[in-house]
Amino acid sequence: MTELDTEAHKRQAQKHKEVFEKKLAAAPNEKGLLIVNTGTGKGKSTAAFGMGVRILGHGMKLGVVQFIKGALNTAERDFLGAHENCSFHTMGDGYTWNTQDLEKDVASATRAWQQAKEMILDPSYHMVILDEMNIVFKHKYLDIAEVLATIKERAPHMHVVITGRHAPQELIEIADLVSEIKVIKHPYQEQGIKAQRGVEF
Repeated sequence: MTELDTEAHKRQAQKHKEVFEKKLAAAPNEKGLLIVNTGTGKGKSTAAFGMGVRILGHGMKLGVVQFIKGALNTAERDFLGAHENCSFHTMGDGYTWNTQDLEKDVASATRAWQQAKEMILDPSYHMVILDEMNIVFKHKYLDIAEVLATIKERAPHMHVVITGRHAPQELIEIADLVSEIKVIKHPYQEQGIKAQRGVEF
């Protein structure tokens, strides 16, 4: 590497630093965020649980409600659910193509929502994760207007994270942060590799 390359790199790094510091100075406020992880790619729930770990790492209180998953045991449920500052509830009966029972799915979603609602309206929580709730919206198991109205009533410091494919437009419009996770390659589709411990569950 030449001296010219070193100087060019230094100037570029300095420019990035100045842009970053300008953006940082322009964003002094804090508030509880409504965060949506959607898309067809893998990692929506995983990203949400990563934020949950951060909340617990800061000594804050985490609530989790899983709306669809329930048939399979997961390591995140065992790990996070054992933490003294985490209230973890798996309320679903499994994927809709397995249950094939609309009445049962609506009843499960309603029970899960009642649990989630209690946590959202409890100001002792700092984050509430509503895992796979977008699937519930897609199948119209719950009234989205009621859910969004309750989320708006949460304490000012509380973050709410909603995961799942097919996030409805009403949710996207009021969310503070929306991430769409897109599949590029997947071992199940490309190579016939099944779900594995530590990666999928």
